[in-house]
Amino acid sequence: MSDQIVTRFAPSPTGYLHIGGARTALFNWLYARGRGGKFLLRIEDTDRARSTPEATEAIFQGLRWLGLDWDGDALSQFERADRHAEVAHQLLAEGKAYKCFSTPEEISAFREAAKAEGRSTLFRSPWRDADPDTHPNAPFVVRIKAPQAGETVIRDQVQGDVTIRNDQLDDMVLLRSDGTPVYMLAVVVDDHDMGVTHVIRGDDHLNNAARQMMIYEAMGWDVPVWVHIPLIHGPDGKKLSKRHGALGVEQYEAMGFPAAAMRNYLARLGWSHGNDEYFTTEQALEWFDLSGIGKSPARFDLKKLENLSGQHIAAAEDADLIAGAAGYLAASGQPALSEPQNAGLSRAMYCLKDRAKNFPDLIEKAAFILSARPIVPDEKTAKQLDDVSRGILSELTPHLQNVSWSRDALEAQMAAFGEQKSLKFGKLAGPLRAALAGRSVTPSVYDMMLVLGREETLARLSDAAA
Repeated sequence: MSDQIVTRFAPSPTGYLHIGGARTALFNWLYARGRGGKFLLRIEDTDRARSTPEATEAIFQGLRWLGLDWDGDALSQFERADRHAEVAHQLLAEGKAYKCFSTPEEISAFREAAKAEGRSTLFRSPWRDADPDTHPNAPFVVRIKAPQAGETVIRDQVQGDVTIRNDQLDDMVLLRSDGTPVYMLAVVVDDHDMGVTHVIRGDDHLNNAARQMMIYEAMGWDVPVWVHIPLIHGPDGKKLSKRHGALGVEQYEAMGFPAAAMRNYLARLGWSHGNDEYFTTEQALEWFDLSGIGKSPARFDLKKLENLSGQHIAAAEDADLIAGAAGYLAASGQPALSEPQNAGLSRAMYCLKDRAKNFPDLIEKAAFILSARPIVPDEKTAKQLDDVSRGILSELTPHLQNVSWSRDALEAQMAAFGEQKSLKFGKLAGPLRAALAGRSVTPSVYDMMLVLGREETLARLSDAAA
């Protein structure tokens, strides 16, 4: 086996890239990338009735949004069917597999009789050791000759050693009666041919490992390192499903979570590095190892994701947030920001990002700079602009005409005006927010004035006073 670590993500293109799949992809990506290895992508599209190009593209888009790049081109399992069949025929030629002519009706009758008699329903084909001269001219499947004595030990990096008695393994079908390969064969052949050294996947595949090991050993191939990770559960402790809400990665982009926060949160679902909750992708690449993966299922918690999202927004570079906001607007079907709006958002970012928990929150707080005159206050905020308040704004405006446009100068001017009118700043803040933003939840009045600039601030105050 190669000294270079090679991992793979192998989704079926039958729907969106769900959270469990995204977490599996992330673990594979972190383990390989953190060690200078390769991360490969294989689309397991052998189920032609359910696999669609749209679902394949959705997987690509989900991985790209998460920032999980893969090496080389994505592999199509369906296009490798001839190679899979070639391996089955090699095992057949070497006497490690055999033709089974038992019909589905015969197998069903065997199992029903075994069940009625209290025997094992594990099918034992009468054709395993039959003389080829006795083979009928009839349809057949190709089965591997499973070991019938001893034990198979799955040496798993998360689950530990898992032992399965070989008399519990059936002679697995490799080729169907129409000559097409089964999934279990295709997976092993593809992983071997791709040079995969570590198979990191959900623990719902753990039982498959023993059956897949039969093919590795029959072919004399190195068995990869097994890493079966616990599934993700919902807040109620049950397996994560549609009833728990949004599950597709693209839905989280449309909900406005930064990709960096999503990577951070998914990494923490089932893996830990001490007590660290917030970390960067660079730290995750440095820290991630298999020993940090727990055996128990992780629980998906939207509030924890929101908390991490806020921390990542606060720490992000402004340019990355501008790009992230654009991606959110596109994913949620909203109009893109204009160049002047993006410029304004960039100027305002210093007073927005520390308190925003996601992109919708960021854009809501930025409404003051994204909106054009005339500013129309919402219903709640409009109450701040009664006759008295409009009179105060009208008197305040001349005082701001020539003041130096800095925070210290503006604060001093506001304090002097409030003292002159016997008004505390709280009485001024409400009308000012209504005039400048048209809503009550905003950055500080001074931040808005500085971002808007003197001319726009005075124009909005004049509009409100009128």
